[in-house]
Amino acid sequence: MDNYAGIVEEIDSWNQYLKLVNSRQYADWAFRGQRDADWQLWPTITRELQNRNVNPTYWTRQEHRNIRIFQRKAIHFLDKVPETTDIFRWMAIMQHHGAPTRLLDFTWSPYVAAFFALESATSNSAVWAINTFALGTYCFGPQVPEDNEIPSPQKALTFYGYDNIDDVAIGEPFFKNQRLIAQSGTFACPFDLERPIDEILRQTENSVVKFVLKGSKLRQQALNELYRMNITHATLFPDLDGLARSLRYELETHYLYNPTVIEP
Repeated sequence: MDNYAGIVEEIDSWNQYLKLVNSRQYADWAFRGQRDADWQLWPTITRELQNRNVNPTYWTRQEHRNIRIFQRKAIHFLDKVPETTDIFRWMAIMQHHGAPTRLLDFTWSPYVAAFFALESATSNSAVWAINTFALGTYCFGPQVPEDNEIPSPQKALTFYGYDNIDDVAIGEPFFKNQRLIAQSGTFACPFDLERPIDEILRQTENSVVKFVLKGSKLRQQALNELYRMNITHATLFPDLDGLARSLRYELETHYLYNPTVIEP
């Protein structure tokens, strides 16, 4: 259920979306597409902790434990192992491979965000926009607190100056993986796990907006344009998984005819 009470822009056409996101107002913003307009901005770690009925008292402790377990076992699958203290890079690797983290994927490209919102949408979808110019952005290098060999995410956030329950850090690790590069990606990383990021950010004026993308006509037009721009799963996930995912959209497109039109 959608509990968002902030600014909402309802979008009825692809041209309306392009005009809005390409305006000077959103020049320095980052974007995130979600296939359901009712979804809020919950990090995956929070959704998992809630779904598994973990007592909130232990949330950050269990999160920290998960990172340490991943670090100790992932060595066999990584060509180059980051420093154990480079916690944001470790979380980015975990996120890349499907582990729950407090990182929430965003992109600097409103086109990439629209693709993720619309590609598998079956009803109204949404693109969220956050004002990175107002909030500030950071490139999280391997520097970490010296008094903690493997810092918790909250400890690392504090080291970079994000130590308030209402803080949301925007940025990415210094070393980017292929997907981050392909998707022009960045992350939102909240200090507090118990509230969705949109609820935290809307307390700061002009920091978050939700664009609701309405209707199948908008979706078809947008995906056709994005396909011609070579924005597909195959390019955004430059590996075999991305190629395999891209075949879903191939089912509904063809250069000779429209396979979604039912002939009389």
